[in-house]
Amino acid sequence: MATNTYEGKKFNAGVSSNVLDALTVEGALQININDLPFTITMRTPGDDLSLVRGLLHSEGVINGLDYIPDMILRKENGEGIVTVVDLNIPEDKLGAGYSNSRSLLSVSSCGICGKTELDELSFIGKVLDENKIIHTDSIHSMFEQMNSKQSVFEKSGGSHAAAAFDKKGKLLSTMEDIGRHNAVDKVIGDLINRAKLKSAMVITVSGRISYEIIVKAFKAKIPVLCAVSAPSSLSVDYAKELGITLLAFCREERATCYSNPQRITNKPMRGHRELNSQIG
Repeated sequence: MATNTYEGKKFNAGVSSNVLDALTVEGALQININDLPFTITMRTPGDDLSLVRGLLHSEGVINGLDYIPDMILRKENGEGIVTVVDLNIPEDKLGAGYSNSRSLLSVSSCGICGKTELDELSFIGKVLDENKIIHTDSIHSMFEQMNSKQSVFEKSGGSHAAAAFDKKGKLLSTMEDIGRHNAVDKVIGDLINRAKLKSAMVITVSGRISYEIIVKAFKAKIPVLCAVSAPSSLSVDYAKELGITLLAFCREERATCYSNPQRITNKPMRGHRELNSQIG
Protein backbone atom coordinates (compact mmCIF):
# COMPACT_ATOMS: atom_id res chain seq x y z
CA MET A 1 0.00 0.00 0.00
CA ALA A 2 1.98 2.98 -1.31
CA THR A 3 -0.78 5.61 -0.97
CA ASN A 4 -3.68 6.52 1.29
CA THR A 5 -6.61 8.78 0.49
CA TYR A 6 -7.00 12.00 2.50
CA GLU A 7 -9.66 14.67 2.56
CA GLY A 8 -8.56 18.21 1.83
CA LYS A 9 -9.89 21.66 1.11
CA LYS A 10 -8.57 23.07 -2.14
CA PHE A 11 -8.28 26.81 -2.69
CA ASN A 12 -7.93 27.94 -6.30
CA ALA A 13 -8.14 31.54 -7.45
CA GLY A 14 -10.71 32.55 -4.85
CA VAL A 15 -12.78 29.36 -5.07
CA SER A 16 -12.69 26.55 -2.51
CA SER A 17 -13.79 22.93 -2.87
CA ASN A 18 -13.48 19.66 -0.98
CA VAL A 19 -11.15 17.09 -2.52
CA LEU A 20 -9.92 13.53 -1.97
CA ASP A 21 -6.20 13.19 -2.66
CA ALA A 22 -3.93 10.15 -2.75
CA LEU A 23 -0.84 10.80 -0.59
CA THR A 24 2.30 8.72 -0.42
CA VAL A 25 2.47 6.62 2.75
CA GLU A 26 5.35 7.35 5.13
CA GLY A 27 5.98 4.93 7.96
CA ALA A 28 8.67 3.80 10.36
CA LEU A 29 10.46 0.47 9.97
CA GLN A 30 12.48 -0.73 12.95
CA ILE A 31 15.43 -2.98 12.09
CA ASN A 32 16.59 -5.45 14.73
CA ILE A 33 19.86 -7.37 14.39
CA ASN A 34 20.53 -10.42 16.56
CA ASP A 35 17.62 -9.64 18.90
CA LEU A 36 18.77 -6.04 19.50
CA PRO A 37 17.30 -2.80 18.05
CA PHE A 38 19.64 -1.49 15.37
CA THR A 39 17.99 1.54 13.75
CA ILE A 40 14.78 2.99 12.33
CA THR A 41 14.24 4.13 8.77
CA MET A 42 11.31 6.12 7.41
CA ARG A 43 10.04 4.74 4.13
CA THR A 44 7.07 4.02 1.91
CA PRO A 45 6.02 0.44 2.82
CA GLY A 46 6.67 -2.20 0.21
CA ASP A 47 9.78 -4.08 -0.89
CA ASP A 48 10.99 -3.85 2.70
CA LEU A 49 13.36 -6.82 2.39
CA SER A 50 15.10 -5.16 -0.54
CA LEU A 51 15.25 -1.87 1.32
CA VAL A 52 16.85 -3.45 4.39
CA ARG A 53 19.40 -5.44 2.39
CA GLY A 54 20.40 -2.41 0.34
CA LEU A 55 20.64 -0.20 3.42
CA LEU A 56 22.84 -2.69 5.27
CA HIS A 57 25.12 -2.96 2.25
CA SER A 58 25.37 0.79 1.71
CA GLU A 59 26.19 1.39 5.36
CA GLY A 60 28.78 -1.38 5.58
CA VAL A 61 26.79 -3.44 8.08
CA ILE A 62 27.13 -6.72 6.14
CA ASN A 63 30.44 -7.91 4.73
CA GLY A 64 30.21 -9.36 1.24
CA LEU A 65 27.60 -9.50 -1.51
CA ASP A 66 27.13 -13.26 -1.37
CA TYR A 67 25.69 -13.40 2.13
CA ILE A 68 21.87 -13.08 2.30
CA PRO A 69 20.68 -12.95 5.93
CA ASP A 70 17.39 -14.41 7.10
CA MET A 71 14.84 -11.63 7.56
CA ILE A 72 11.53 -11.94 9.41
CA LEU A 73 8.89 -9.24 8.92
CA ARG A 74 6.66 -8.76 11.96
CA LYS A 75 4.47 -6.41 14.01
CA GLU A 76 2.04 -5.38 11.32
CA ASN A 77 -0.03 -2.36 12.31
CA GLY A 78 -3.78 -2.02 11.94
CA GLU A 79 -3.44 -1.34 8.22
CA GLY A 80 -1.32 -4.42 7.61
CA ILE A 81 1.94 -2.47 7.27
CA VAL A 82 5.08 -4.12 8.61
CA THR A 83 6.75 -2.08 11.36
CA VAL A 84 9.64 -4.34 12.46
CA VAL A 85 12.10 -6.60 10.65
CA ASP A 86 14.32 -9.07 12.53
CA LEU A 87 17.66 -10.27 11.17
CA ASN A 88 20.10 -12.88 12.44
CA ILE A 89 23.63 -12.16 11.20
CA PRO A 90 26.71 -14.13 12.31
CA GLU A 91 29.38 -11.99 13.91
CA ASP A 92 31.90 -12.76 11.19
CA LYS A 93 29.50 -11.31 8.61
CA LEU A 94 29.03 -7.98 10.41
CA GLY A 95 30.96 -5.03 9.04
CA ALA A 96 32.20 -1.84 10.67
CA GLY A 97 28.89 -0.11 10.02
CA TYR A 98 27.18 -2.25 12.63
CA SER A 99 28.71 -0.15 15.43
CA ASN A 100 27.29 3.08 13.95
CA SER A 101 23.58 2.33 14.34
CA ARG A 102 22.62 5.69 15.82
CA SER A 103 24.33 7.72 13.09
CA LEU A 104 22.70 5.99 10.12
CA LEU A 105 21.09 8.41 7.67
CA SER A 106 18.63 5.94 6.17
CA VAL A 107 16.09 8.56 5.41
CA SER A 108 12.88 9.57 3.84
CA SER A 109 12.95 12.64 6.05
CA CYS A 110 15.80 12.28 8.58
CA GLY A 111 13.43 13.00 11.44
CA ILE A 112 13.43 9.81 13.51
CA CYS A 113 15.98 7.84 11.52
CA GLY A 114 18.98 6.85 13.60
CA LYS A 115 16.91 6.16 16.70
CA THR A 116 16.88 2.50 17.58
CA GLU A 117 13.41 1.75 18.93
CA LEU A 118 9.91 2.87 18.03
CA ASP A 119 9.26 3.61 21.71
CA GLU A 120 11.71 6.52 21.39
CA LEU A 121 9.42 8.35 18.97
CA SER A 122 7.00 9.72 21.55
CA PHE A 123 7.27 13.28 22.76
CA ILE A 124 5.31 15.54 25.07
CA GLY A 125 3.74 18.80 24.02
CA LYS A 126 0.53 20.78 23.96
CA VAL A 127 -1.52 20.82 20.77
CA LEU A 128 -1.23 24.20 19.06
CA ASP A 129 -4.38 26.29 19.35
CA GLU A 130 -3.39 29.56 17.68
CA ASN A 131 -6.59 30.99 16.13
CA LYS A 132 -5.29 33.69 13.79
CA ILE A 133 -6.81 33.64 10.29
CA ILE A 134 -4.69 33.67 7.12
CA HIS A 135 -5.91 34.61 3.65
CA THR A 136 -4.83 32.38 0.78
CA ASP A 137 -3.58 35.41 -1.16
CA SER A 138 -1.20 36.13 1.72
CA ILE A 139 0.23 32.64 1.41
CA HIS A 140 1.08 33.17 -2.23
CA SER A 141 2.67 36.50 -1.34
CA MET A 142 4.84 34.72 1.24
CA PHE A 143 6.12 32.25 -1.34
CA GLU A 144 6.94 35.13 -3.67
CA GLN A 145 8.99 36.72 -0.90
CA MET A 146 10.79 33.45 -0.12
CA ASN A 147 11.49 32.75 -3.79
CA SER A 148 12.99 36.20 -4.27
CA LYS A 149 15.62 35.39 -1.63
CA GLN A 150 16.81 32.08 -3.14
CA SER A 151 20.16 33.25 -4.45
CA VAL A 152 21.77 29.82 -4.16
CA PHE A 153 18.93 28.19 -6.09
CA GLU A 154 19.18 30.83 -8.81
CA LYS A 155 22.85 29.98 -9.29
CA SER A 156 22.76 26.22 -8.87
CA GLY A 157 19.16 24.98 -9.09
CA GLY A 158 20.14 22.57 -6.32
CA SER A 159 18.93 23.99 -3.03
CA HIS A 160 15.77 24.12 -0.92
CA ALA A 161 14.42 27.09 0.98
CA ALA A 162 12.37 27.80 4.08
CA ALA A 163 11.01 31.07 5.42
CA ALA A 164 9.11 32.29 8.47
CA PHE A 165 6.54 35.08 8.65
CA ASP A 166 4.73 36.88 11.44
CA LYS A 167 0.96 37.28 11.79
CA LYS A 168 1.01 40.31 9.48
CA GLY A 169 2.89 38.51 6.74
CA LYS A 170 6.22 40.18 7.46
CA LEU A 171 9.24 38.10 6.49
CA LEU A 172 11.19 37.19 9.64
CA SER A 173 13.81 34.83 8.25
CA THR A 174 14.63 32.86 5.12
CA MET A 175 17.35 30.28 4.61
CA GLU A 176 18.61 27.88 1.94
CA ASP A 177 20.19 24.45 2.15
CA ILE A 178 20.60 21.37 0.00
CA GLY A 179 18.18 19.64 2.42
CA ARG A 180 14.75 21.11 3.05
CA HIS A 181 14.82 19.89 6.67
CA ASN A 182 18.13 21.69 7.16
CA ALA A 183 16.66 24.88 5.74
CA VAL A 184 13.83 24.66 8.29
CA ASP A 185 16.32 24.11 11.12
CA LYS A 186 18.32 27.12 9.97
CA VAL A 187 15.23 29.35 10.00
CA ILE A 188 14.18 28.22 13.46
CA GLY A 189 17.72 28.61 14.79
CA ASP A 190 17.98 32.10 13.32
CA LEU A 191 14.69 33.11 14.94
CA ILE A 192 15.86 31.74 18.28
CA ASN A 193 19.17 33.56 18.04
CA ARG A 194 17.39 36.86 17.33
CA ALA A 195 14.63 36.29 19.91
CA LYS A 196 11.92 36.32 17.20
CA LEU A 197 10.62 32.76 17.33
CA LYS A 198 7.51 33.71 19.29
CA SER A 199 6.53 36.09 16.47
CA ALA A 200 6.49 33.36 13.82
CA MET A 201 3.02 32.41 12.57
CA VAL A 202 3.74 30.75 9.22
CA ILE A 203 6.62 28.75 7.80
CA THR A 204 6.93 28.09 4.07
CA VAL A 205 8.99 25.29 2.58
CA SER A 206 10.09 24.43 -0.94
CA GLY A 207 9.62 20.81 -1.88
CA ARG A 208 7.54 18.15 -0.17
CA ILE A 209 6.56 17.74 3.50
CA SER A 210 7.29 14.69 5.61
CA TYR A 211 6.84 13.80 9.26
CA GLU A 212 9.93 15.52 10.60
CA ILE A 213 9.11 18.99 9.28
CA ILE A 214 5.70 18.83 10.98
CA VAL A 215 7.44 18.04 14.25
CA LYS A 216 9.93 20.87 13.74
CA ALA A 217 7.07 23.35 13.22
CA PHE A 218 5.25 21.97 16.26
CA LYS A 219 8.28 22.22 18.54
CA ALA A 220 8.83 25.78 17.33
CA LYS A 221 5.11 26.50 17.99
CA ILE A 222 4.59 27.75 14.43
CA PRO A 223 0.94 26.85 13.67
CA VAL A 224 0.81 27.13 9.86
CA LEU A 225 3.07 25.19 7.50
CA CYS A 226 2.90 25.68 3.74
CA ALA A 227 4.72 23.65 1.08
CA VAL A 228 5.20 23.85 -2.65
CA SER A 229 4.85 20.10 -3.19
CA ALA A 230 3.01 17.11 -1.72
CA PRO A 231 2.80 16.03 1.91
CA SER A 232 3.30 12.44 3.02
CA SER A 233 0.54 10.50 4.74
CA LEU A 234 2.34 10.62 8.09
CA SER A 235 2.84 14.37 7.89
CA VAL A 236 -0.92 14.87 7.52
CA ASP A 237 -1.65 12.47 10.39
CA TYR A 238 0.71 14.33 12.70
CA ALA A 239 -0.45 17.76 11.57
CA LYS A 240 -4.01 16.83 12.52
CA GLU A 241 -2.95 15.51 15.91
CA LEU A 242 -0.62 18.38 16.79
CA GLY A 243 -2.82 21.27 15.67
CA ILE A 244 -0.73 22.28 12.66
CA THR A 245 -2.50 23.79 9.67
CA LEU A 246 -0.82 22.06 6.72
CA LEU A 247 -1.14 23.38 3.18
CA ALA A 248 0.53 21.79 0.17
CA PHE A 249 0.70 22.33 -3.58
CA CYS A 250 0.96 26.08 -2.90
CA ARG A 251 1.57 27.42 -6.37
CA GLU A 252 -0.17 29.28 -9.19
CA GLU A 253 -2.92 30.66 -6.91
CA ARG A 254 -3.68 27.14 -5.65
CA ALA A 255 -3.27 25.49 -2.26
CA THR A 256 -4.77 22.41 -0.62
CA CYS A 257 -5.27 22.34 3.14
CA TYR A 258 -5.11 18.88 4.73
CA SER A 259 -5.46 19.70 8.42
CA ASN A 260 -6.98 22.34 10.70
CA PRO A 261 -8.46 24.49 7.89
CA GLN A 262 -10.13 26.82 10.40
CA ARG A 263 -7.12 29.13 10.13
CA ILE A 264 -7.47 29.59 6.35
CA THR A 265 -9.87 31.77 4.39
CA ASN A 266 -10.23 32.80 0.77
CA LYS A 267 -13.17 35.14 1.22
CA PRO A 268 -13.08 38.23 -1.01
CA MET A 269 -10.95 41.02 0.41
CA ARG A 270 -12.93 44.03 1.57
CA GLY A 271 -12.09 47.53 0.47
CA HIS A 272 -8.50 48.43 -0.34
CA ARG A 273 -6.77 47.14 2.74
CA GLU A 274 -3.26 45.87 2.23
CA LEU A 275 -2.77 42.15 1.85
CA ASN A 276 -0.96 41.81 5.12
CA SER A 277 -3.96 43.11 7.04
CA GLN A 278 -5.80 39.92 6.06
CA ILE A 279 -3.73 38.02 8.60
CA GLY A 280 -4.79 38.07 12.22
